[in-house]
Amino acid sequence: MSQGIRGGLLRRHRDFRLLWCGETAGKFGASVTGVAMPLVAVSNLHAGTFEVGLLTAASWTPWLIIGLPVGVWVDRLRRRPIMLAAAAVSLLLFAGVPVAARFGWLSIGLLLTVALLTGTAAVFFQTAYSAYLPSILEPHDQPEGNAKLHGSASAAQIAGLGSGGLIAQLAGAVNGLFANAATFLVSLLCLGGIQYREPRVTRTERRPKALVSEVGEGLRLVADDPWLRTLTLFGATSNLALMGYQSLLVIFLVRNVGLVPGVVGGLIAAAGTGGVAGAFVARRVAARVGTARATLLFELGLPVFALLIPLTVGGAGILLFVAGGFCVSAGVVAGNVIKASFQQRYCPPDLLGRLTASTAFLNYGTIPLGALLGGTLGTAVGIRTAMWITTAGVPLAALILFFSPIRRTRDLPTSRQPKSDSKRPLDPDGEPVLPRH
Repeated sequence: MSQGIRGGLLRRHRDFRLLWCGETAGKFGASVTGVAMPLVAVSNLHAGTFEVGLLTAASWTPWLIIGLPVGVWVDRLRRRPIMLAAAAVSLLLFAGVPVAARFGWLSIGLLLTVALLTGTAAVFFQTAYSAYLPSILEPHDQPEGNAKLHGSASAAQIAGLGSGGLIAQLAGAVNGLFANAATFLVSLLCLGGIQYREPRVTRTERRPKALVSEVGEGLRLVADDPWLRTLTLFGATSNLALMGYQSLLVIFLVRNVGLVPGVVGGLIAAAGTGGVAGAFVARRVAARVGTARATLLFELGLPVFALLIPLTVGGAGILLFVAGGFCVSAGVVAGNVIKASFQQRYCPPDLLGRLTASTAFLNYGTIPLGALLGGTLGTAVGIRTAMWITTAGVPLAALILFFSPIRRTRDLPTSRQPKSDSKRPLDPDGEPVLPRH
Protein backbone atom coordinates (compact mmCIF):
# COMPACT_ATOMS: atom_id res chain seq x y z
CA MET A 1 0.00 0.00 0.00
CA SER A 2 1.11 3.61 0.43
CA GLN A 3 4.79 3.99 1.18
CA GLY A 4 5.35 7.08 3.26
CA ILE A 5 3.74 10.48 3.10
CA ARG A 6 6.52 12.74 1.81
CA GLY A 7 7.39 13.38 -1.82
CA GLY A 8 5.54 12.62 -5.02
CA LEU A 9 4.04 9.22 -5.76
CA LEU A 10 6.42 8.51 -8.63
CA ARG A 11 9.40 8.96 -6.33
CA ARG A 12 8.20 7.22 -3.18
CA HIS A 13 5.80 4.52 -4.37
CA ARG A 14 7.52 1.77 -6.39
CA ASP A 15 4.38 -0.18 -7.28
CA PHE A 16 2.57 2.91 -8.52
CA ARG A 17 5.64 3.90 -10.54
CA LEU A 18 5.60 0.54 -12.30
CA LEU A 19 1.85 0.75 -12.93
CA TRP A 20 2.29 4.29 -14.28
CA CYS A 21 5.11 3.25 -16.64
CA GLY A 22 3.14 0.31 -17.99
CA GLU A 23 -0.06 2.29 -18.51
CA THR A 24 1.78 5.19 -20.19
CA ALA A 25 3.53 2.80 -22.56
CA GLY A 26 0.19 1.18 -23.38
CA LYS A 27 -1.47 4.53 -24.18
CA PHE A 28 1.43 5.45 -26.44
CA GLY A 29 1.14 2.14 -28.29
CA ALA A 30 -2.63 2.45 -28.65
CA SER A 31 -2.17 5.90 -30.16
CA VAL A 32 0.43 4.58 -32.62
CA THR A 33 -1.96 1.80 -33.57
CA GLY A 34 -4.71 4.34 -34.22
CA VAL A 35 -2.51 5.69 -37.02
CA ALA A 36 -0.77 2.49 -38.14
CA MET A 37 -3.81 0.19 -38.55
CA PRO A 38 -5.67 2.50 -40.97
CA LEU A 39 -2.40 3.08 -42.85
CA VAL A 40 -1.92 -0.69 -43.23
CA ALA A 41 -5.48 -1.01 -44.53
CA VAL A 42 -5.12 1.88 -46.98
CA SER A 43 -1.53 1.54 -48.19
CA ASN A 44 -1.12 -2.25 -48.17
CA LEU A 45 -4.65 -3.46 -48.83
CA HIS A 46 -6.13 -0.44 -50.68
CA ALA A 47 -9.12 -0.42 -48.35
CA GLY A 48 -12.00 2.01 -48.84
CA THR A 49 -13.51 4.48 -46.39
CA PHE A 50 -16.14 2.01 -45.18
CA GLU A 51 -13.56 -0.69 -44.42
CA VAL A 52 -11.35 1.76 -42.52
CA GLY A 53 -14.42 2.81 -40.52
CA LEU A 54 -15.09 -0.84 -39.70
CA LEU A 55 -11.64 -1.09 -38.10
CA THR A 56 -12.53 1.68 -35.65
CA ALA A 57 -15.93 0.15 -34.97
CA ALA A 58 -14.39 -3.28 -34.36
CA SER A 59 -12.12 -1.93 -31.63
CA TRP A 60 -15.06 -0.38 -29.72
CA THR A 61 -17.69 -3.09 -30.29
CA PRO A 62 -16.44 -5.39 -27.46
CA TRP A 63 -17.46 -2.78 -24.88
CA LEU A 64 -21.05 -3.16 -26.03
CA ILE A 65 -20.96 -6.97 -26.24
CA ILE A 66 -18.96 -8.10 -23.19
CA GLY A 67 -18.39 -4.92 -21.18
CA LEU A 68 -21.06 -5.72 -18.57
CA PRO A 69 -20.13 -9.36 -17.83
CA VAL A 70 -16.43 -8.44 -17.72
CA GLY A 71 -17.23 -6.14 -14.81
CA VAL A 72 -18.65 -9.11 -12.91
CA TRP A 73 -15.65 -11.32 -13.67
CA VAL A 74 -13.25 -8.58 -12.56
CA ASP A 75 -15.08 -8.33 -9.21
CA ARG A 76 -14.93 -12.11 -8.78
CA LEU A 77 -11.21 -12.52 -9.52
CA ARG A 78 -7.89 -10.89 -8.72
CA ARG A 79 -7.31 -7.96 -11.06
CA ARG A 80 -3.55 -8.14 -11.73
CA PRO A 81 -3.59 -11.60 -13.44
CA ILE A 82 -6.39 -10.35 -15.70
CA MET A 83 -4.26 -7.36 -16.72
CA LEU A 84 -1.23 -9.58 -17.37
CA ALA A 85 -3.26 -11.96 -19.55
CA ALA A 86 -4.84 -9.10 -21.53
CA ALA A 87 -1.44 -7.47 -22.16
CA ALA A 88 0.06 -10.79 -23.29
CA VAL A 89 -2.79 -11.44 -25.73
CA SER A 90 -2.46 -7.93 -27.22
CA LEU A 91 1.32 -8.36 -27.57
CA LEU A 92 0.91 -11.58 -29.56
CA LEU A 93 -1.88 -10.23 -31.76
CA PHE A 94 -0.12 -7.01 -32.76
CA ALA A 95 3.20 -8.77 -33.33
CA GLY A 96 1.39 -11.34 -35.44
CA VAL A 97 0.25 -8.82 -38.08
CA PRO A 98 3.74 -8.13 -39.51
CA VAL A 99 4.49 -11.87 -39.37
CA ALA A 100 1.29 -12.63 -41.29
CA ALA A 101 2.19 -9.97 -43.87
CA ARG A 102 5.57 -11.61 -44.42
CA PHE A 103 3.86 -14.90 -45.27
CA GLY A 104 1.28 -13.24 -47.52
CA TRP A 105 -1.64 -13.75 -45.14
CA LEU A 106 -2.50 -10.09 -44.61
CA SER A 107 -6.12 -9.19 -45.37
CA ILE A 108 -8.89 -6.86 -44.22
CA GLY A 109 -10.49 -9.82 -42.49
CA LEU A 110 -7.31 -10.42 -40.50
CA LEU A 111 -7.06 -6.74 -39.48
CA LEU A 112 -10.71 -6.72 -38.40
CA THR A 113 -10.14 -9.87 -36.36
CA VAL A 114 -7.08 -8.35 -34.67
CA ALA A 115 -8.99 -5.11 -33.96
CA LEU A 116 -11.89 -7.06 -32.45
CA LEU A 117 -9.69 -9.32 -30.29
CA THR A 118 -7.38 -6.54 -29.08
CA GLY A 119 -10.48 -4.47 -28.34
CA THR A 120 -11.75 -7.39 -26.25
CA ALA A 121 -8.44 -7.54 -24.40
CA ALA A 122 -8.68 -3.78 -23.81
CA VAL A 123 -12.07 -4.23 -22.13
CA PHE A 124 -10.58 -6.73 -19.68
CA PHE A 125 -7.45 -4.66 -19.09
CA GLN A 126 -9.15 -1.30 -18.60
CA THR A 127 -11.87 -2.65 -16.33
CA ALA A 128 -9.38 -4.54 -14.16
CA TYR A 129 -6.95 -1.61 -14.13
CA SER A 130 -9.61 0.86 -12.93
CA ALA A 131 -10.56 -1.49 -10.09
CA TYR A 132 -6.91 -2.39 -9.28
CA LEU A 133 -5.54 1.12 -8.72
CA PRO A 134 -7.32 1.72 -5.37
CA SER A 135 -5.80 -1.48 -4.00
CA ILE A 136 -2.25 -0.15 -4.21
CA LEU A 137 -2.95 3.46 -3.21
CA GLU A 138 -4.33 4.88 0.01
CA PRO A 139 -7.45 7.06 -0.45
CA HIS A 140 -5.50 10.30 0.13
CA ASP A 141 -3.06 9.30 -2.64
CA GLN A 142 -5.69 8.40 -5.23
CA PRO A 143 -6.33 11.96 -6.55
CA GLU A 144 -2.60 12.44 -7.21
CA GLY A 145 -2.36 8.99 -8.77
CA ASN A 146 -5.30 9.62 -11.10
CA ALA A 147 -3.92 13.01 -12.08
CA LYS A 148 -0.53 11.53 -12.98
CA LEU A 149 -2.06 8.64 -14.92
CA HIS A 150 -4.45 10.83 -16.90
CA GLY A 151 -1.78 13.46 -17.57
CA SER A 152 0.77 10.96 -18.81
CA ALA A 153 -1.92 9.23 -20.88
CA SER A 154 -2.72 12.51 -22.63
CA ALA A 155 0.96 13.20 -23.29
CA ALA A 156 1.52 9.64 -24.55
CA GLN A 157 -1.45 9.87 -26.90
CA ILE A 158 -0.14 13.14 -28.35
CA ALA A 159 3.32 11.61 -28.81
CA GLY A 160 1.80 8.47 -30.32
CA LEU A 161 -0.22 10.41 -32.88
CA GLY A 162 2.90 12.27 -33.94
CA SER A 163 5.09 9.19 -33.93
CA GLY A 164 2.67 6.83 -35.64
CA GLY A 165 3.06 8.45 -39.04
CA LEU A 166 6.82 8.82 -38.63
CA ILE A 167 7.27 5.17 -37.61
CA ALA A 168 5.13 4.04 -40.54
CA GLN A 169 7.18 6.21 -42.91
CA LEU A 170 10.54 4.92 -41.66
CA ALA A 171 9.71 1.25 -41.04
CA GLY A 172 6.58 0.73 -43.11
CA ALA A 173 2.97 0.75 -41.90
CA VAL A 174 2.90 -2.99 -41.18
CA ASN A 175 6.18 -3.00 -39.25
CA GLY A 176 4.91 -0.02 -37.28
CA LEU A 177 2.69 -2.46 -35.36
CA PHE A 178 5.84 -3.93 -33.83
CA ALA A 179 6.08 -0.64 -31.91
CA ASN A 180 2.72 -1.29 -30.29
CA ALA A 181 3.66 -4.88 -29.53
CA ALA A 182 6.76 -3.54 -27.77
CA THR A 183 4.64 -1.28 -25.54
CA PHE A 184 2.66 -4.29 -24.33
CA LEU A 185 5.94 -6.01 -23.53
CA VAL A 186 6.81 -2.99 -21.37
CA SER A 187 3.39 -3.27 -19.68
CA LEU A 188 3.97 -6.96 -18.97
CA LEU A 189 7.38 -6.33 -17.42
CA CYS A 190 6.07 -3.44 -15.30
CA LEU A 191 3.00 -5.33 -14.08
CA GLY A 192 5.15 -8.36 -13.34
CA GLY A 193 7.44 -6.23 -11.17
CA ILE A 194 4.69 -4.96 -8.86
CA GLN A 195 5.27 -6.36 -5.38
CA TYR A 196 1.78 -5.93 -3.94
CA ARG A 197 -0.29 -9.09 -4.20
CA GLU A 198 -4.05 -9.05 -3.94
CA PRO A 199 -5.53 -11.52 -1.46
CA ARG A 200 -6.85 -14.67 -3.10
CA VAL A 201 -10.65 -14.70 -3.39
CA THR A 202 -11.93 -17.64 -1.33
CA ARG A 203 -14.99 -19.66 -2.21
CA THR A 204 -16.95 -18.17 0.66
CA GLU A 205 -16.34 -14.68 -0.74
CA ARG A 206 -17.63 -15.65 -4.19
CA ARG A 207 -21.32 -14.97 -4.10
CA PRO A 208 -23.23 -17.75 -5.88
CA LYS A 209 -25.31 -15.34 -7.95
CA ALA A 210 -26.10 -15.76 -11.60
CA LEU A 211 -24.07 -13.66 -14.01
CA VAL A 212 -27.17 -11.78 -15.16
CA SER A 213 -28.04 -10.96 -11.55
CA GLU A 214 -24.61 -9.49 -10.88
CA VAL A 215 -24.67 -7.52 -14.14
CA GLY A 216 -28.02 -6.11 -13.04
CA GLU A 217 -26.50 -5.23 -9.68
CA GLY A 218 -23.93 -3.02 -11.40
CA LEU A 219 -26.55 -1.33 -13.59
CA ARG A 220 -28.83 -0.74 -10.59
CA LEU A 221 -25.92 0.80 -8.73
CA VAL A 222 -25.65 3.42 -11.48
CA ALA A 223 -29.39 3.86 -11.98
CA ASP A 224 -30.34 4.19 -8.30
CA ASP A 225 -27.54 6.48 -7.13
CA PRO A 226 -28.10 10.17 -8.03
CA TRP A 227 -24.36 10.96 -8.20
CA LEU A 228 -23.37 7.99 -10.35
CA ARG A 229 -26.48 8.33 -12.50
CA THR A 230 -25.79 12.00 -13.18
CA LEU A 231 -22.13 11.51 -14.08
CA THR A 232 -22.87 8.51 -16.31
CA LEU A 233 -25.70 10.24 -18.17
CA PHE A 234 -23.48 13.27 -18.67
CA GLY A 235 -20.60 11.11 -19.93
CA ALA A 236 -22.79 9.37 -22.50
CA THR A 237 -24.28 12.65 -23.77
CA SER A 238 -20.91 14.39 -23.81
CA ASN A 239 -19.30 11.58 -25.81
CA LEU A 240 -22.09 11.85 -28.37
CA ALA A 241 -21.22 15.52 -28.98
CA LEU A 242 -17.44 15.05 -28.76
CA MET A 243 -17.38 12.23 -31.30
CA GLY A 244 -19.82 14.16 -33.47
CA TYR A 245 -17.41 17.01 -34.08
CA GLN A 246 -14.23 14.92 -33.90
CA SER A 247 -15.47 12.68 -36.71
CA LEU A 248 -15.67 15.80 -38.92
CA LEU A 249 -12.53 17.51 -37.67
CA VAL A 250 -9.96 16.40 -40.25
CA ILE A 251 -12.23 16.96 -43.24
CA PHE A 252 -13.28 20.35 -41.80
CA LEU A 253 -9.68 21.52 -41.41
CA VAL A 254 -8.64 20.26 -44.86
CA ARG A 255 -11.64 21.21 -46.98
CA ASN A 256 -13.18 24.19 -45.21
CA VAL A 257 -10.13 25.80 -43.65
CA GLY A 258 -7.75 24.78 -46.46
CA LEU A 259 -4.92 23.23 -44.44
CA VAL A 260 -2.51 20.57 -45.65
CA PRO A 261 -2.54 17.21 -43.80
CA GLY A 262 0.82 17.84 -42.11
CA VAL A 263 -0.43 21.06 -40.53
CA VAL A 264 -3.67 19.37 -39.48
CA GLY A 265 -1.73 16.77 -37.47
CA GLY A 266 0.32 19.45 -35.75
CA LEU A 267 -2.75 21.49 -34.83
CA ILE A 268 -4.60 18.49 -33.41
CA ALA A 269 -1.54 17.61 -31.33
CA ALA A 270 -1.26 21.22 -30.09
CA ALA A 271 -4.90 21.25 -29.07
CA GLY A 272 -4.40 17.91 -27.32
CA THR A 273 -1.81 19.39 -24.96
CA GLY A 274 -4.78 20.81 -23.08
CA GLY A 275 -5.26 17.32 -21.66
CA VAL A 276 -1.83 17.47 -20.01
CA ALA A 277 -2.63 20.87 -18.56
CA GLY A 278 -6.02 19.67 -17.33
CA ALA A 279 -4.49 16.71 -15.50
CA PHE A 280 -1.90 19.03 -13.92
CA VAL A 281 -4.40 21.50 -12.45
CA ALA A 282 -7.36 19.18 -11.70
CA ARG A 283 -6.67 18.23 -8.10
CA ARG A 284 -5.24 21.67 -7.24
CA VAL A 285 -8.40 23.40 -8.39
CA ALA A 286 -10.57 20.74 -6.72
CA ALA A 287 -8.74 21.23 -3.42
CA ARG A 288 -9.28 25.00 -3.60
CA VAL A 289 -12.92 25.24 -4.73
CA GLY A 290 -14.27 21.74 -4.02
CA THR A 291 -14.63 18.67 -6.22
CA ALA A 292 -18.25 19.36 -7.23
CA ARG A 293 -17.58 22.99 -8.16
CA ALA A 294 -14.40 22.03 -10.00
CA THR A 295 -16.40 19.45 -11.98
CA LEU A 296 -18.78 22.18 -13.16
CA LEU A 297 -15.87 24.48 -13.99
CA PHE A 298 -14.06 21.88 -16.08
CA GLU A 299 -17.06 20.21 -17.70
CA LEU A 300 -19.25 23.28 -18.30
CA GLY A 301 -17.04 26.37 -18.09
CA LEU A 302 -14.09 25.32 -20.28
CA PRO A 303 -16.09 23.45 -22.97
CA VAL A 304 -17.94 26.67 -23.84
CA PHE A 305 -14.78 27.54 -25.77
CA ALA A 306 -15.56 24.64 -28.13
CA LEU A 307 -17.64 27.22 -30.00
CA LEU A 308 -14.37 28.78 -31.20
CA ILE A 309 -13.69 25.72 -33.35
CA PRO A 310 -16.35 26.33 -36.06
CA LEU A 311 -15.04 29.92 -36.36
CA THR A 312 -11.66 28.62 -37.56
CA VAL A 313 -10.38 30.09 -40.84
CA GLY A 314 -7.02 30.12 -42.59
CA GLY A 315 -4.03 32.18 -41.49
CA ALA A 316 -4.09 33.46 -37.92
CA GLY A 317 -7.63 32.12 -37.64
CA ILE A 318 -6.24 28.64 -36.96
CA LEU A 319 -5.45 29.89 -33.44
CA LEU A 320 -9.18 29.78 -32.77
CA PHE A 321 -9.09 26.01 -33.30
CA VAL A 322 -6.05 25.60 -31.05
CA ALA A 323 -7.65 27.66 -28.26
CA GLY A 324 -11.00 25.88 -28.49
CA GLY A 325 -9.50 22.42 -28.74
CA PHE A 326 -7.06 23.12 -25.88
CA CYS A 327 -9.91 24.15 -23.56
CA VAL A 328 -12.06 21.15 -24.47
CA SER A 329 -9.15 18.73 -23.92
CA ALA A 330 -8.25 20.38 -20.61
CA GLY A 331 -11.84 20.22 -19.38
CA VAL A 332 -12.40 16.60 -20.41
CA VAL A 333 -9.20 15.26 -18.82
CA ALA A 334 -9.51 17.33 -15.63
CA GLY A 335 -13.11 16.20 -15.24
CA ASN A 336 -12.06 12.57 -15.75
CA VAL A 337 -9.39 12.90 -13.04
CA ILE A 338 -11.96 14.14 -10.52
CA LYS A 339 -14.55 11.57 -11.58
CA ALA A 340 -12.10 8.66 -11.32
CA SER A 341 -11.01 9.67 -7.80
CA PHE A 342 -14.65 10.10 -6.76
CA GLN A 343 -15.71 6.66 -8.03
CA GLN A 344 -12.75 4.90 -6.42
CA ARG A 345 -13.54 6.35 -3.00
CA TYR A 346 -17.33 6.33 -3.28
CA CYS A 347 -17.94 2.84 -4.64
CA PRO A 348 -17.50 -0.27 -2.47
CA PRO A 349 -14.38 -2.18 -3.65
CA ASP A 350 -16.34 -5.36 -4.40
CA LEU A 351 -18.55 -3.43 -6.84
CA LEU A 352 -15.89 -1.28 -8.51
CA GLY A 353 -15.40 -3.61 -11.48
CA ARG A 354 -19.12 -3.68 -12.22
CA LEU A 355 -19.37 0.09 -11.80
CA THR A 356 -16.50 0.61 -14.25
CA ALA A 357 -18.03 -1.78 -16.77
CA SER A 358 -21.55 -0.36 -16.44
CA THR A 359 -20.46 3.25 -16.91
CA ALA A 360 -18.13 2.30 -19.77
CA PHE A 361 -20.90 0.34 -21.48
CA LEU A 362 -23.21 3.36 -21.34
CA ASN A 363 -20.56 5.99 -22.10
CA TYR A 364 -18.78 4.17 -24.92
CA GLY A 365 -22.05 3.06 -26.45
CA THR A 366 -22.64 6.61 -27.71
CA ILE A 367 -19.23 6.88 -29.43
CA PRO A 368 -20.22 5.14 -32.69
CA LEU A 369 -23.57 6.98 -32.56
CA GLY A 370 -21.73 10.28 -32.29
CA ALA A 371 -19.58 9.48 -35.31
CA LEU A 372 -22.71 8.53 -37.26
CA LEU A 373 -24.42 11.74 -36.14
CA GLY A 374 -21.48 13.86 -37.29
CA GLY A 375 -21.36 12.23 -40.70
CA THR A 376 -25.11 12.50 -41.17
CA LEU A 377 -25.19 16.19 -40.21
CA GLY A 378 -22.18 16.95 -42.40
CA THR A 379 -23.94 15.45 -45.38
CA ALA A 380 -27.31 17.05 -44.66
CA VAL A 381 -26.44 20.62 -43.65
CA GLY A 382 -22.77 21.08 -44.60
CA ILE A 383 -19.58 20.55 -42.62
CA ARG A 384 -19.25 23.96 -40.95
CA THR A 385 -22.91 24.01 -39.88
CA ALA A 386 -22.55 20.47 -38.54
CA MET A 387 -19.49 21.62 -36.58
CA TRP A 388 -21.57 24.38 -35.00
CA ILE A 389 -24.27 21.92 -33.96
CA THR A 390 -21.95 19.27 -32.54
CA THR A 391 -19.55 21.63 -30.74
CA ALA A 392 -22.52 23.39 -29.14
CA GLY A 393 -23.54 19.99 -27.82
CA VAL A 394 -20.37 19.74 -25.71
CA PRO A 395 -21.24 22.49 -23.17
CA LEU A 396 -24.98 21.75 -23.51
CA ALA A 397 -24.33 18.20 -22.32
CA ALA A 398 -22.91 19.64 -19.10
CA LEU A 399 -26.29 21.16 -18.26
CA ILE A 400 -27.06 17.66 -16.96
CA LEU A 401 -24.50 18.38 -14.24
CA PHE A 402 -25.80 21.90 -13.65
CA PHE A 403 -29.37 20.72 -13.00
CA SER A 404 -28.29 18.00 -10.58
CA PRO A 405 -27.20 17.73 -6.93
CA ILE A 406 -23.66 18.63 -8.07
CA ARG A 407 -24.65 22.30 -8.43
CA ARG A 408 -25.89 22.46 -4.84
CA THR A 409 -22.78 21.19 -3.07
CA ARG A 410 -19.10 22.07 -2.74
CA ASP A 411 -17.67 18.56 -2.77
CA LEU A 412 -18.71 15.23 -4.20
CA PRO A 413 -19.42 12.68 -1.42
CA THR A 414 -16.70 10.26 -0.39
CA SER A 415 -18.92 7.36 0.70
CA ARG A 416 -22.32 5.97 -0.20
CA GLN A 417 -25.30 6.41 2.09
CA PRO A 418 -26.81 2.97 2.73
CA LYS A 419 -30.20 2.77 1.06
CA SER A 420 -31.89 1.56 4.22
CA ASP A 421 -30.66 4.63 6.11
CA SER A 422 -31.93 7.18 3.60
CA LYS A 423 -35.08 8.02 5.61
CA ARG A 424 -33.67 7.73 9.12
CA PRO A 425 -33.20 10.84 11.29
CA LEU A 426 -29.65 12.12 11.69
CA ASP A 427 -27.79 12.79 14.93
CA PRO A 428 -25.89 16.08 15.53
CA ASP A 429 -22.86 14.64 13.70
CA GLY A 430 -24.90 13.86 10.59
CA GLU A 431 -24.94 10.09 11.16
CA PRO A 432 -28.17 8.02 10.90
CA VAL A 433 -29.83 7.38 14.27
CA LEU A 434 -29.99 3.61 14.71
CA PRO A 435 -33.06 2.06 16.32
CA ARG A 436 -32.71 0.68 19.85
CA HIS A 437 -33.37 -2.99 20.46
